[in-house]
Amino acid sequence: MTVLDTRALNRATLARQHLLDRTDAPVRDAVAHLCGLQAQEPQEPFIGLWSRLADFKPGELDDALTGRTVVRTHLMRRTVHLVTADDALAWRARHDAMLRQRVLGTYRRELAGIDLDEVAEAGRAVMADHQPRTMAELVQSLEVRWPGPPRRVLGELLVAALVPMAQLPPRGLWHTRAGVQNLPLATWLGRDIDPLPDDDGDPVGQQLVRRYLAAYGPASSTDLRAWCGLAGLPAAIKAVRQELVTFRDERGRELLDLPDAPRPHPDTPAPVRFLPAFDNALLGYHDRSRIVDDAHLGLSVAGHRAVLVDGRVTATWSVRDQRLHISPLRPLTTSEQESIHAEAQRLTVFLDEGIEHTRLDACAES
Repeated sequence: MTVLDTRALNRATLARQHLLDRTDAPVRDAVAHLCGLQAQEPQEPFIGLWSRLADFKPGELDDALTGRTVVRTHLMRRTVHLVTADDALAWRARHDAMLRQRVLGTYRRELAGIDLDEVAEAGRAVMADHQPRTMAELVQSLEVRWPGPPRRVLGELLVAALVPMAQLPPRGLWHTRAGVQNLPLATWLGRDIDPLPDDDGDPVGQQLVRRYLAAYGPASSTDLRAWCGLAGLPAAIKAVRQELVTFRDERGRELLDLPDAPRPHPDTPAPVRFLPAFDNALLGYHDRSRIVDDAHLGLSVAGHRAVLVDGRVTATWSVRDQRLHISPLRPLTTSEQESIHAEAQRLTVFLDEGIEHTRLDACAES
């Protein structure tokens, strides 16, 4: 079986994530290909798309959100994701059990003795008037009946697990600060959530396997589970295995992939890329060694924005006092500094759009 070393896996990831070459795909198609973008920080998907799309304009994502072709909702790993409307409706029922289990795992003591189905039914009844509500407003409507759990716990149970919700614009629009207003996903999109099939098949799970590999492969089944948070995909993998090719990594672990997916030569040059907080390319795997060194693994879950140099996390970046600050994680060569500075200048132009009387200057920190 062919062994793919870390650099080969790195280049495959960059190619699948549109980080090797920017794509001309429309925003909706890019979001679909990436299987969504993690979006609990509302502005970060704009940076993720800027790094992946040629000539990306923030208004394109704004239009997709207000036009309801993409939506913000709790999905993979019980985290807010920006996904297409089609994927939100097709995937949500497959994630329901995981979403409940994760909330219960966090608040088991606070939710002891509570019938989750009754809470869900009451929440849907409150939202039946089709009026957007904050989580606090939703909880206020129900806390007389369930006074025991803390408001935050009851609210998270309802919004993140029991009632599929969309977070409505202006939340998530470019350079816009707005609180979360929730509306049932089916109400916002005007279509029902796809039900799970009654038979023993799992077409949604099989689709998730194929879609994940298209955007993240080659990858292991453990990587797939870490990305989506779902435990019940072995049957889906078994069902599609005959369609796949297999490899090994340098530690002997089996990697699955689509046969015709791009796997560039390991020596393919990789440009500097600026990634947002919680980017797919880092959090889409259980084993993140293909893109970040073990010493810096904590950066990806702590919300640091990363700079890729030669395809690997080599620096972090932030905006403070109207300046873009770059903090290297190792000494940089003169050529690397020049490449980072050039991409940083392009990023400052992007971040500056729509902001009056503001300029961001890239500066490297030792």
